[in-house]
Amino acid sequence: MSWARFIAVLAKEFVQMRRDRLTFAMMVGIPIIQLVLFGYAINSDPKNLRTAVLDADPSPFSRSLVRAMENSGYFRVTRVVDTYAEGGRLLETGAVQFLVTVPEDFSRRLQRGERPVLLVEADASDPAATSNALAALLSLNQTGLDHDLKGALASLKPDAPPFELRVHRRYNPEGITQFNVVPGLIGVVLTMTMVLMTSLSMTRERERGTMENLLATPVRPIEVMAGKIVPFIIVGYVQVTIIIGAAKLLFAVPMVGSLLLLSVASILFIAANLAIGFTFSTLAANQLQAMQMGFFFFLPSILLSGFMFPFRGMPDWAQWLGEVLPLTHFLRIVRGILLKGNDASEIVHELWPIGAFLLAAATVALMRYRETLD
Repeated sequence: MSWARFIAVLAKEFVQMRRDRLTFAMMVGIPIIQLVLFGYAINSDPKNLRTAVLDADPSPFSRSLVRAMENSGYFRVTRVVDTYAEGGRLLETGAVQFLVTVPEDFSRRLQRGERPVLLVEADASDPAATSNALAALLSLNQTGLDHDLKGALASLKPDAPPFELRVHRRYNPEGITQFNVVPGLIGVVLTMTMVLMTSLSMTRERERGTMENLLATPVRPIEVMAGKIVPFIIVGYVQVTIIIGAAKLLFAVPMVGSLLLLSVASILFIAANLAIGFTFSTLAANQLQAMQMGFFFFLPSILLSGFMFPFRGMPDWAQWLGEVLPLTHFLRIVRGILLKGNDASEIVHELWPIGAFLLAAATVALMRYRETLD
Protein backbone atom coordinates (compact mmCIF):
# COMPACT_ATOMS: atom_id res chain seq x y z
CA MET A 1 0.00 0.00 0.00
CA SER A 2 1.56 3.25 -1.17
CA TRP A 3 0.07 6.36 0.38
CA ALA A 4 1.48 8.50 -2.40
CA ARG A 5 -0.33 6.48 -5.06
CA PHE A 6 -3.49 6.44 -2.95
CA ILE A 7 -3.44 10.22 -2.59
CA ALA A 8 -2.79 10.60 -6.32
CA VAL A 9 -5.86 8.49 -7.18
CA LEU A 10 -7.89 10.36 -4.57
CA ALA A 11 -6.92 13.72 -6.05
CA LYS A 12 -7.72 12.46 -9.52
CA GLU A 13 -11.25 11.47 -8.44
CA PHE A 14 -11.90 14.90 -6.96
CA VAL A 15 -10.68 16.53 -10.16
CA GLN A 16 -12.97 14.26 -12.19
CA MET A 17 -15.87 15.07 -9.88
CA ARG A 18 -15.24 18.78 -10.34
CA ARG A 19 -15.26 18.39 -14.11
CA ASP A 20 -18.50 16.42 -14.12
CA ARG A 21 -20.55 19.29 -12.79
CA LEU A 22 -23.89 17.66 -13.52
CA THR A 23 -23.14 14.61 -11.38
CA PHE A 24 -21.82 16.81 -8.59
CA ALA A 25 -24.97 18.96 -8.77
CA MET A 26 -27.11 15.82 -8.52
CA MET A 27 -25.23 14.60 -5.45
CA VAL A 28 -25.79 17.92 -3.72
CA GLY A 29 -29.15 18.86 -5.20
CA ILE A 30 -31.12 15.63 -4.69
CA PRO A 31 -30.62 15.52 -0.88
CA ILE A 32 -31.59 19.19 -0.66
CA ILE A 33 -34.72 18.65 -2.76
CA GLN A 34 -35.72 15.62 -0.69
CA LEU A 35 -35.16 17.56 2.53
CA VAL A 36 -37.27 20.49 1.35
CA LEU A 37 -40.06 18.35 -0.11
CA PHE A 38 -40.39 15.91 2.78
CA GLY A 39 -39.82 18.58 5.40
CA TYR A 40 -42.08 21.33 4.08
CA ALA A 41 -44.25 20.14 1.18
CA ILE A 42 -45.38 16.65 2.20
CA ASN A 43 -48.34 16.56 4.56
CA SER A 44 -50.49 13.48 5.18
CA ASP A 45 -53.07 15.52 7.14
CA PRO A 46 -54.42 18.04 4.60
CA LYS A 47 -56.45 20.96 5.89
CA ASN A 48 -58.32 23.91 4.42
CA LEU A 49 -59.90 21.60 1.87
CA ARG A 50 -62.11 23.28 -0.71
CA THR A 51 -65.78 23.03 0.20
CA ALA A 52 -68.96 24.06 -1.59
CA VAL A 53 -72.14 24.89 0.35
CA LEU A 54 -75.72 24.56 -0.87
CA ASP A 55 -77.74 26.40 1.78
CA ALA A 56 -81.41 26.00 0.91
CA ASP A 57 -82.46 27.33 4.32
CA PRO A 58 -80.31 30.34 5.27
CA SER A 59 -80.57 30.68 9.01
CA PRO A 60 -78.38 31.25 12.07
CA PHE A 61 -78.21 27.48 12.50
CA SER A 62 -76.85 26.75 9.02
CA ARG A 63 -74.34 29.58 9.31
CA SER A 64 -73.17 28.28 12.68
CA LEU A 65 -72.69 24.78 11.32
CA VAL A 66 -70.67 26.02 8.34
CA ARG A 67 -68.50 28.16 10.64
CA ALA A 68 -68.01 25.18 12.96
CA MET A 69 -66.75 23.13 10.02
CA GLU A 70 -64.32 25.87 9.04
CA ASN A 71 -63.14 26.26 12.63
CA SER A 72 -62.07 22.61 12.60
CA GLY A 73 -59.35 23.65 10.16
CA TYR A 74 -60.19 20.95 7.62
CA PHE A 75 -62.82 22.79 5.57
CA ARG A 76 -62.59 26.06 3.65
CA VAL A 77 -65.74 27.27 1.91
CA THR A 78 -64.74 28.46 -1.54
CA ARG A 79 -68.05 28.17 -3.41
CA VAL A 80 -71.69 28.81 -2.54
CA VAL A 81 -73.93 27.09 -5.09
CA ASP A 82 -77.59 27.58 -5.91
CA THR A 83 -78.45 24.08 -7.16
CA TYR A 84 -77.47 20.54 -6.27
CA ALA A 85 -76.47 19.87 -9.89
CA GLU A 86 -73.96 22.72 -9.77
CA GLY A 87 -72.42 21.32 -6.60
CA GLY A 88 -72.26 17.85 -8.14
CA ARG A 89 -70.35 19.19 -11.13
CA LEU A 90 -67.82 20.83 -8.81
CA LEU A 91 -67.23 17.47 -7.14
CA GLU A 92 -66.91 15.66 -10.46
CA THR A 93 -64.33 18.08 -11.84
CA GLY A 94 -62.34 18.16 -8.60
CA ALA A 95 -62.95 21.87 -8.04
CA VAL A 96 -64.04 21.10 -4.46
CA GLN A 97 -63.42 18.22 -2.09
CA PHE A 98 -66.72 18.47 -0.17
CA LEU A 99 -70.30 19.51 -0.83
CA VAL A 100 -72.42 20.49 2.20
CA THR A 101 -76.19 20.54 1.63
CA VAL A 102 -78.56 22.22 4.09
CA PRO A 103 -82.18 21.20 3.28
CA GLU A 104 -84.97 23.72 2.89
CA ASP A 105 -86.76 23.10 6.19
CA PHE A 106 -83.64 22.53 8.28
CA SER A 107 -84.18 25.28 10.89
CA ARG A 108 -87.94 24.60 11.29
CA ARG A 109 -87.48 20.87 11.79
CA LEU A 110 -84.55 21.42 14.12
CA GLN A 111 -86.58 23.73 16.39
CA ARG A 112 -89.41 21.18 16.42
CA GLY A 113 -86.97 18.47 17.55
CA GLU A 114 -87.36 16.38 14.39
CA ARG A 115 -83.59 15.90 13.87
CA PRO A 116 -83.19 17.13 10.26
CA VAL A 117 -80.43 15.77 8.06
CA LEU A 118 -77.30 17.72 7.15
CA LEU A 119 -75.73 16.08 4.09
CA VAL A 120 -71.95 16.17 3.55
CA GLU A 121 -70.68 14.61 0.31
CA ALA A 122 -66.98 13.95 -0.10
CA ASP A 123 -64.84 13.25 -3.14
CA ALA A 124 -63.39 10.02 -1.75
CA SER A 125 -61.46 9.08 -4.88
CA ASP A 126 -58.40 9.87 -2.73
CA PRO A 127 -59.24 8.38 0.70
CA ALA A 128 -56.14 9.86 2.34
CA ALA A 129 -57.24 13.40 1.47
CA THR A 130 -60.66 13.13 3.14
CA SER A 131 -60.34 10.61 5.99
CA ASN A 132 -59.14 13.01 8.69
CA ALA A 133 -61.60 15.71 7.65
CA LEU A 134 -64.52 13.28 7.82
CA ALA A 135 -63.33 12.07 11.22
CA ALA A 136 -63.42 15.67 12.45
CA LEU A 137 -67.13 15.83 11.52
CA LEU A 138 -68.11 13.22 14.11
CA SER A 139 -68.41 15.81 16.85
CA LEU A 140 -70.11 18.45 14.70
CA ASN A 141 -73.69 17.39 15.43
CA GLN A 142 -72.89 17.33 19.16
CA THR A 143 -71.12 20.69 19.54
CA GLY A 144 -71.75 22.66 16.34
CA LEU A 145 -74.85 24.43 17.69
CA ASP A 146 -73.91 24.79 21.36
CA HIS A 147 -73.97 28.59 21.35
CA ASP A 148 -77.30 28.67 19.44
CA LEU A 149 -79.28 26.20 21.53
CA LYS A 150 -79.84 28.44 24.53
CA GLY A 151 -82.83 29.70 26.41
CA ALA A 152 -86.02 28.21 25.01
CA LEU A 153 -83.98 25.95 22.73
CA ALA A 154 -81.83 24.51 25.51
CA SER A 155 -84.08 21.45 25.63
CA LEU A 156 -82.74 20.44 22.22
CA LYS A 157 -79.38 19.62 23.83
CA PRO A 158 -80.04 16.18 25.31
CA ASP A 159 -77.84 13.17 24.84
CA ALA A 160 -79.10 12.72 21.27
CA PRO A 161 -77.74 15.24 18.73
CA PRO A 162 -80.30 17.84 17.53
CA PHE A 163 -79.71 16.91 13.89
CA GLU A 164 -78.40 13.97 11.88
CA LEU A 165 -75.08 14.29 10.07
CA ARG A 166 -75.11 12.10 6.97
CA VAL A 167 -71.84 11.57 5.08
CA HIS A 168 -71.69 10.20 1.53
CA ARG A 169 -68.29 9.12 0.22
CA ARG A 170 -68.65 9.44 -3.53
CA TYR A 171 -66.61 7.62 -6.19
CA ASN A 172 -64.96 5.33 -3.61
CA PRO A 173 -67.53 4.66 -0.84
CA GLU A 174 -65.49 1.96 0.87
CA GLY A 175 -62.28 4.01 0.85
CA ILE A 176 -60.30 1.31 -0.98
CA THR A 177 -56.75 2.56 -1.47
CA GLN A 178 -56.19 0.50 -4.61
CA PHE A 179 -58.92 2.42 -6.42
CA ASN A 180 -56.79 5.53 -6.03
CA VAL A 181 -53.29 4.09 -6.37
CA VAL A 182 -53.68 1.66 -9.26
CA PRO A 183 -55.09 4.18 -11.80
CA GLY A 184 -52.38 6.61 -10.71
CA LEU A 185 -49.75 4.01 -11.56
CA ILE A 186 -50.56 4.56 -15.23
CA GLY A 187 -49.13 8.07 -15.03
CA VAL A 188 -46.23 7.13 -12.76
CA VAL A 189 -45.06 4.23 -14.93
CA LEU A 190 -45.37 6.27 -18.12
CA THR A 191 -43.41 9.16 -16.60
CA MET A 192 -40.59 6.94 -15.41
CA THR A 193 -40.21 4.80 -18.52
CA MET A 194 -40.94 7.36 -21.24
CA VAL A 195 -38.53 9.99 -19.91
CA LEU A 196 -35.71 7.51 -19.27
CA MET A 197 -36.03 5.55 -22.50
CA THR A 198 -36.11 8.63 -24.70
CA SER A 199 -33.27 10.40 -22.92
CA LEU A 200 -31.11 7.29 -23.17
CA SER A 201 -31.98 6.77 -26.83
CA MET A 202 -30.13 9.83 -28.17
CA THR A 203 -27.18 9.61 -25.80
CA ARG A 204 -26.76 5.96 -26.77
CA GLU A 205 -26.48 7.06 -30.40
CA ARG A 206 -23.61 9.37 -29.53
CA GLU A 207 -21.79 6.88 -27.31
CA ARG A 208 -21.96 4.10 -29.91
CA GLY A 209 -20.90 6.36 -32.76
CA THR A 210 -24.08 5.85 -34.78
CA MET A 211 -24.93 9.53 -34.36
CA GLU A 212 -22.40 10.34 -37.10
CA ASN A 213 -24.37 8.28 -39.62
CA LEU A 214 -27.59 9.96 -38.51
CA LEU A 215 -26.11 13.44 -38.91
CA ALA A 216 -24.78 12.54 -42.37
CA THR A 217 -28.33 12.01 -43.61
CA PRO A 218 -30.59 14.92 -44.68
CA VAL A 219 -32.89 14.29 -41.71
CA ARG A 220 -34.19 17.42 -40.01
CA PRO A 221 -34.37 17.80 -36.19
CA ILE A 222 -38.17 17.62 -36.16
CA GLU A 223 -38.01 14.39 -38.18
CA VAL A 224 -35.45 12.88 -35.82
CA MET A 225 -37.57 13.86 -32.84
CA ALA A 226 -40.75 12.42 -34.34
CA GLY A 227 -38.99 9.24 -35.40
CA LYS A 228 -37.61 8.73 -31.92
CA ILE A 229 -40.87 9.50 -30.15
CA VAL A 230 -43.48 7.56 -32.16
CA PRO A 231 -42.15 4.04 -31.35
CA PHE A 232 -42.21 4.85 -27.66
CA ILE A 233 -45.82 6.05 -27.94
CA ILE A 234 -46.70 2.53 -29.02
CA VAL A 235 -44.70 1.13 -26.09
CA GLY A 236 -46.54 3.53 -23.80
CA TYR A 237 -49.91 2.27 -25.03
CA VAL A 238 -48.83 -1.30 -24.32
CA GLN A 239 -48.00 -0.27 -20.76
CA VAL A 240 -51.35 1.48 -20.36
CA THR A 241 -53.17 -1.62 -21.61
CA ILE A 242 -51.31 -3.88 -19.18
CA ILE A 243 -52.03 -1.64 -16.17
CA ILE A 244 -55.71 -1.17 -17.05
CA GLY A 245 -56.13 -4.91 -17.54
CA ALA A 246 -54.48 -5.64 -14.19
CA ALA A 247 -56.55 -2.92 -12.51
CA LYS A 248 -59.75 -4.55 -13.73
CA LEU A 249 -58.85 -8.22 -13.27
CA LEU A 250 -56.72 -8.14 -10.12
CA PHE A 251 -57.99 -5.13 -8.17
CA ALA A 252 -61.56 -4.73 -9.51
CA VAL A 253 -61.05 -1.00 -10.07
CA PRO A 254 -64.33 0.50 -11.34
CA MET A 255 -64.09 1.93 -14.84
CA VAL A 256 -67.06 4.23 -15.12
CA GLY A 257 -65.86 6.50 -17.93
CA SER A 258 -64.76 6.04 -21.52
CA LEU A 259 -61.54 4.11 -22.13
CA LEU A 260 -61.40 5.70 -25.59
CA LEU A 261 -61.27 9.16 -23.99
CA LEU A 262 -58.52 7.94 -21.66
CA SER A 263 -56.57 6.67 -24.67
CA VAL A 264 -56.80 10.05 -26.38
CA ALA A 265 -55.64 11.85 -23.23
CA SER A 266 -52.79 9.37 -22.85
CA ILE A 267 -51.37 10.35 -26.27
CA LEU A 268 -50.80 13.91 -25.07
CA PHE A 269 -49.31 12.80 -21.76
CA ILE A 270 -46.98 10.25 -23.36
CA ALA A 271 -45.82 12.82 -25.91
CA ALA A 272 -45.11 15.36 -23.16
CA ASN A 273 -42.91 12.90 -21.27
CA LEU A 274 -41.12 11.84 -24.44
CA ALA A 275 -40.46 15.48 -25.27
CA ILE A 276 -38.84 16.13 -21.89
CA GLY A 277 -36.80 12.96 -22.31
CA PHE A 278 -35.65 14.14 -25.72
CA THR A 279 -34.70 17.48 -24.15
CA PHE A 280 -32.59 15.71 -21.52
CA SER A 281 -30.83 13.75 -24.26
CA THR A 282 -29.74 17.00 -25.92
CA LEU A 283 -28.32 18.25 -22.62
CA ALA A 284 -26.60 15.08 -21.39
CA ALA A 285 -23.13 14.08 -22.51
CA ASN A 286 -23.60 10.37 -21.74
CA GLN A 287 -26.21 7.85 -20.62
CA LEU A 288 -25.35 8.28 -16.94
CA GLN A 289 -26.11 11.99 -17.08
CA ALA A 290 -29.32 11.31 -18.99
CA MET A 291 -30.42 8.84 -16.32
CA GLN A 292 -29.57 11.33 -13.58
CA MET A 293 -31.65 14.04 -15.27
CA GLY A 294 -34.53 11.61 -15.65
CA PHE A 295 -34.45 10.76 -11.96
CA PHE A 296 -34.16 14.46 -11.09
CA PHE A 297 -37.43 15.03 -12.99
CA PHE A 298 -39.17 11.91 -11.74
CA LEU A 299 -38.62 12.57 -8.02
CA PRO A 300 -40.56 15.88 -7.84
CA SER A 301 -43.18 14.48 -10.20
CA ILE A 302 -44.08 11.58 -7.95
CA LEU A 303 -43.93 13.66 -4.75
CA LEU A 304 -45.72 16.83 -5.90
CA SER A 305 -48.37 15.33 -8.19
CA GLY A 306 -50.64 13.93 -5.50
CA PHE A 307 -49.80 10.29 -6.21
CA MET A 308 -48.17 9.47 -2.87
CA PHE A 309 -49.48 12.31 -0.71
CA PRO A 310 -52.67 14.42 -0.86
CA PHE A 311 -52.15 17.32 -3.26
CA ARG A 312 -54.33 19.72 -1.23
CA GLY A 313 -52.24 19.04 1.85
CA MET A 314 -49.17 20.72 0.38
CA PRO A 315 -48.41 24.43 0.87
CA ASP A 316 -49.32 26.85 -1.90
CA TRP A 317 -45.79 27.10 -3.32
CA ALA A 318 -45.57 23.29 -3.62
CA GLN A 319 -48.98 23.19 -5.32
CA TRP A 320 -47.82 25.81 -7.83
CA LEU A 321 -44.80 23.66 -8.66
CA GLY A 322 -47.00 20.59 -8.90
CA GLU A 323 -49.33 22.33 -11.35
CA VAL A 324 -46.42 22.67 -13.79
CA LEU A 325 -45.82 18.92 -13.91
CA PRO A 326 -47.79 16.85 -16.47
CA LEU A 327 -48.25 13.97 -14.01
CA THR A 328 -50.37 16.14 -11.69
CA HIS A 329 -52.93 16.83 -14.40
CA PHE A 330 -52.87 13.31 -15.83
CA LEU A 331 -53.60 11.78 -12.43
CA ARG A 332 -56.72 13.92 -12.19
CA ILE A 333 -57.69 12.91 -15.71
CA VAL A 334 -57.27 9.17 -15.27
CA ARG A 335 -58.95 9.09 -11.85
CA GLY A 336 -61.72 11.36 -13.10
CA ILE A 337 -62.45 9.16 -16.11
CA LEU A 338 -62.21 5.78 -14.38
CA LEU A 339 -63.78 6.61 -11.00
CA LYS A 340 -66.09 9.55 -11.76
CA GLY A 341 -67.00 8.97 -15.40
CA ASN A 342 -65.79 12.41 -16.51
CA ASP A 343 -66.37 13.33 -20.13
CA ALA A 344 -64.24 15.47 -22.45
CA SER A 345 -65.71 18.78 -21.26
CA GLU A 346 -64.78 17.94 -17.66
CA ILE A 347 -61.11 17.14 -18.34
CA VAL A 348 -60.26 19.77 -20.96
CA HIS A 349 -59.02 22.14 -18.24
CA GLU A 350 -56.46 19.48 -17.31
CA LEU A 351 -55.44 18.74 -20.90
CA TRP A 352 -54.27 22.19 -21.93
CA PRO A 353 -51.51 22.42 -19.23
CA ILE A 354 -50.11 19.12 -20.51
CA GLY A 355 -50.25 20.48 -24.06
CA ALA A 356 -48.46 23.67 -22.98
CA PHE A 357 -45.75 21.60 -21.27
CA LEU A 358 -45.36 19.49 -24.43
CA LEU A 359 -44.99 22.59 -26.59
CA ALA A 360 -42.38 24.12 -24.26
CA ALA A 361 -40.35 20.91 -23.95
CA ALA A 362 -40.45 20.24 -27.71
CA THR A 363 -39.31 23.81 -28.44
CA VAL A 364 -36.33 23.52 -26.10
CA ALA A 365 -35.44 20.10 -27.51
CA LEU A 366 -35.45 21.37 -31.11
CA MET A 367 -33.41 24.44 -30.16
CA ARG A 368 -30.86 22.31 -28.31
CA TYR A 369 -30.60 19.63 -31.01
CA ARG A 370 -27.06 19.62 -32.37
CA GLU A 371 -26.47 18.73 -35.99
CA THR A 372 -22.75 18.36 -35.33
CA LEU A 373 -20.76 16.23 -32.89
CA ASP A 374 -18.90 19.24 -31.50
